[in-house]
Amino acid sequence: MSLDTSRTEARPERLTAHETRQRLAHERNSRLTQLQAIGEAGQGTEEVMSAQRDTLERVLKEIEAAFTRVEDGSYGICLGCSRTIPVERLEILPYTRFCVPCQRATA
Repeated sequence: MSLDTSRTEARPERLTAHETRQRLAHERNSRLTQLQAIGEAGQGTEEVMSAQRDTLERVLKEIEAAFTRVEDGSYGICLGCSRTIPVERLEILPYTRFCVPCQRATA
């Protein structure tokens, strides 16, 4: 029996709603912790702190929107091309709204 079974096992085409909610909750909690740390640090220039705070708040909004997509059944569908977003991308960035080609096109 190999210890590295993850490479040989087939990946599911989609994450379950439970797995998705867990990943999104973890992402949300991480960002909230980062926001709290920024607030407590008080170090660095105000511009840098403000930019970091703005980025974290934007990501938190994206995470909340992903929870909504889970509930309405549209989670994992690219908003650009309407194709299924590969599960590997959702594992890395569970709140993404776009597949890689469509993300590149919007950037």
